[in-house]
Amino acid sequence: MKTRMFAVLRKKGFRVMALHHAEAILRHDLPEAAAELEDALGRISIPIEELVRGGGGEGAMTQRLRRTLSGEFGWKKHVFEIKKVVDGVEKESISHEIDHVKTFRASTIALEIEWNNKDPFFDRDLENFKRLHADGVISVGVIVTRGPSLQESLRDLISEFARKKNLNSQAAIQEYYSPTRRQLEIIRRTVESRSSFEEGWAHAFVSDKYGEATTHWRKLEDRVKRGVGNPCPLLLIGIPRQAVTL
Repeated sequence: MKTRMFAVLRKKGFRVMALHHAEAILRHDLPEAAAELEDALGRISIPIEELVRGGGGEGAMTQRLRRTLSGEFGWKKHVFEIKKVVDGVEKESISHEIDHVKTFRASTIALEIEWNNKDPFFDRDLENFKRLHADGVISVGVIVTRGPSLQESLRDLISEFARKKNLNSQAAIQEYYSPTRRQLEIIRRTVESRSSFEEGWAHAFVSDKYGEATTHWRKLEDRVKRGVGNPCPLLLIGIPRQAVTL
């Protein structure tokens, strides 16, 4: 009996979905890629404070995972340029930038991390993978995002953090981030409706920072069920609640 792929990640709570023969390709043509992915992703650990602290740009978890994939395993950023040439004359040129790409023998795998972007980034990633696969450039496209268990537990995690750290006022949360005037008004209204600063703030904070319009598992699953990215072989991985440390 064959061992189920990514058994270690699944045991840790990761959601794993392979589509359009991706599992067969990984098992037979890209076993080293699968092993490196399982190693890199299995190391993910997210201190709860990282979910709260402000700051622009990529999150600390994304940066750590990028360093592991790029620095340790050689999954580098790459720009694919596809040109259409007719009778020696270039008629069209399209470029696709992918954050992590690696070639194993004759097969190339491409990966994007969508920890907390606006959800239309999924459309971009899936369409890029579809085009690159159609042109024979990649064998499998991979997307890593927040898994359902993590997305569904964010409010509980943040409210537990607030109680633990005595974040019971607008002044107290300033240690971790500085809400805008708009965010402060949302917090005020939510706290009033819930009669608890910790729970009201957690609800408002998660809705604003990790809401339904951001990249998480359900938004990704909805797209692939509609056929976005088809027929490119896809590996989708959701980071679980268990990855967060309190």
